[in-house]
Amino acid sequence: MGNSCQQKNKTERQRNVKRLKIALGLTFTYMIVEAVGGWMANSLVLIADSVHMLTDVAALSLALLAIWFASKPATAKKTYGYYRLEILAAFINGILLTVLSLIVIYNAYKRLYTSLEIDTTKLSLIAFLGLCTNLICAYLLHQGQKSDLNLHGAWLHIIGDLLGSVSALSAGILIFFTGWVWMDSVTSFLISLIIIYGAWNLIKESVNVLLEGTPSHINLKSIEETIKQTENVRQIHDLHVWTLTSGIHAMSVHVVHEKGISQIELLKKVRKRITDEFGIEHLTIQMEPLEDEMAVCHPNCFNSEKT
Repeated sequence: MGNSCQQKNKTERQRNVKRLKIALGLTFTYMIVEAVGGWMANSLVLIADSVHMLTDVAALSLALLAIWFASKPATAKKTYGYYRLEILAAFINGILLTVLSLIVIYNAYKRLYTSLEIDTTKLSLIAFLGLCTNLICAYLLHQGQKSDLNLHGAWLHIIGDLLGSVSALSAGILIFFTGWVWMDSVTSFLISLIIIYGAWNLIKESVNVLLEGTPSHINLKSIEETIKQTENVRQIHDLHVWTLTSGIHAMSVHVVHEKGISQIELLKKVRKRITDEFGIEHLTIQMEPLEDEMAVCHPNCFNSEKT
């Protein structure tokens, strides 16, 4: 992997650690306030959101731990290092989000048939405080989560709480003016569905990385055509593209070329085109002279469309 790519990822990780630490401190503080306030206001939506914030604290801590492990150097037994721990953290966060949301839905359903007096003033004030806290945290993590699946999982937790604060504030205002106590349960139910939708996408992306599937933003056919268009390339096979961790992709391919040419020069051309056009820097390219293709390629080689 190129030094420029390694340095870029190291710098970005340092920024992400700083963002996560600030978000973790704010989230933990507000979690305590919301749990106590929800109990005092007798509001399920606040109590449910505080429980969800407990998973946020765990999620942010897990994300920080994963980044720390990922920064450790590769070893003889872990030749890629610990990059995949970030993906595992994202996967676990997706599962936690789904489970907690289902619990909230269940409690919201039961609450529909229970009549309890809700202190709308405390509910609204605490929800507004949570909205401000979550807006700050979401802003801190927004930039990094675009290119980092681990940070994206943590960001989804924050967004879930942000939406929870909006729904709690809305419920407080509606209950105050209309007396519709059931809005506390309905808003909890709706927000949980939104969180489950985001969690499912996170789980799906994480599993794709763990199964070494082709990154969603990379078109394998485009890579194949790009290599084939390089001068003196006759055919390619056994093309694979996968993700090590967010922002770090790898590729391997067999390139069949005309005989009597410089393999070093062709290798440089192919490498440059793949790096420039697709941003893949971790490349393994096997050069095969045309007359040696059948001898080099095992009959069971995967075709170029498989990953």
